[in-house]
Amino acid sequence: MASAKKSSGAARQARIAEMRRAEQARERRNRILVIAASAVVVAGLVAGGVFVVRSQSDDTAAAGAKTSGHFTTGKDGVQTWQGKLGRTHVAKTVTYPVEPPVGGDHNQVWMNCNGDVYDKALNNMNAVHSLEHGAVWVTYNSKAAKADVDALAAKVKKTPYTLMSPDDKQKDPIMLTAWAHQRTVKSASDPDVDAFFAKFVQGEQTPEPGAACTGGLSQ
Repeated sequence: MASAKKSSGAARQARIAEMRRAEQARERRNRILVIAASAVVVAGLVAGGVFVVRSQSDDTAAAGAKTSGHFTTGKDGVQTWQGKLGRTHVAKTVTYPVEPPVGGDHNQVWMNCNGDVYDKALNNMNAVHSLEHGAVWVTYNSKAAKADVDALAAKVKKTPYTLMSPDDKQKDPIMLTAWAHQRTVKSASDPDVDAFFAKFVQGEQTPEPGAACTGGLSQ
């Protein structure tokens, strides 16, 4: 049994290390693209030409992208959203049917989720974009024990594609959220925490697997 646990732990550490390497490679590519794009813009301005790129993230494009549906709860205690979750980038404020939200239309800029721990509530529209990238979002309210908050923060900090923040609007002390999935846990030591991370960090539910969790907002 000990050997099996050790093997499982080693496999998970290898997976996390590989995710970190992939994220670093994406950061390098993004920096190169930003530099190249900046050079093109400067060259265009020098030549006297001005161009405007219209984002798909406007209210008109988002008009028909609504979220509808309901939760069903599995035997493992995980709630799964049954219905439609919009994925349009919008500039307007989105009102979600659940708190924290499990998906839906969102801001075009994501919250950094490379093991980022925030001490203030997040803008839901940015955090939902992180979920779209395959992140697990840990939230807690004022009823959560400080020891649990500290332990969860330590776990998040060492796990790529996760983020954590307070949310006093949620009904339970500690909640875990991924795209279209959510559950409540009793404490940081609850085995359901590890199970949720193992299944949903860059899990099969991810709409945009491999998308960056850095280069966004950092509060």
